[in-house]
Amino acid sequence: MTNLAELSRRLKPRVPDPMLPPLILMTDRQRLADPISIVETLPHGSAVILRHYGDPDRELLAFRLAARCRALGLRLLISEDISLAARVRAHGLHLPETRTRMPPRTWRTCARNGWLVTAAAHSLKAIMSAAEAGVNAVLLSSVFPTKSHPGAAAIGSLRFAAWVRRSPLPVYALGGVDVDSARRLCSSGAAGFAGIGGFTGSGRTVR
Repeated sequence: MTNLAELSRRLKPRVPDPMLPPLILMTDRQRLADPISIVETLPHGSAVILRHYGDPDRELLAFRLAARCRALGLRLLISEDISLAARVRAHGLHLPETRTRMPPRTWRTCARNGWLVTAAAHSLKAIMSAAEAGVNAVLLSSVFPTKSHPGAAAIGSLRFAAWVRRSPLPVYALGGVDVDSARRLCSSGAAGFAGIGGFTGSGRTVR
């Protein structure tokens, strides 16, 4: 049966970068309380972004994830917290759309550590702002209707592809991405797929 990993290999990124992971798992405190079991199913070279905002055990989970990711050949990015990323020896940092304007010293820390820096984006304007800030790639959402933001308007596959064509950065598809919807993005120029439900529902077995 076709899975997300196989579909990600069919992608032809408009802005190719062999160092970028084709799949990114986003952790979520409500929908994926303990992501370790899902991490075990990810193909070598994938990435995990630790979110789990407000979780009192976030640092402990970060250390657990860092250990498993290193053992499995995965990359771990910490959302927002550069100090935590440094403590667990993560592979990078993920930024909310409104936090891409980091101080120069923070960017120097990222460069010194060789970190991958990604940012959230919800519009073409946000993509351009992230590019100006110096991030490596953006996660554009929500491409399709998603449980994370019920009732929110989706970008749709056609507009997603149009924004990818105009983006100076590699763009990941996030939001409602599963095996069925990902097929509609194979010719979009996307750098890869990111999400939660696609890894825990129909797309859970992604190897």
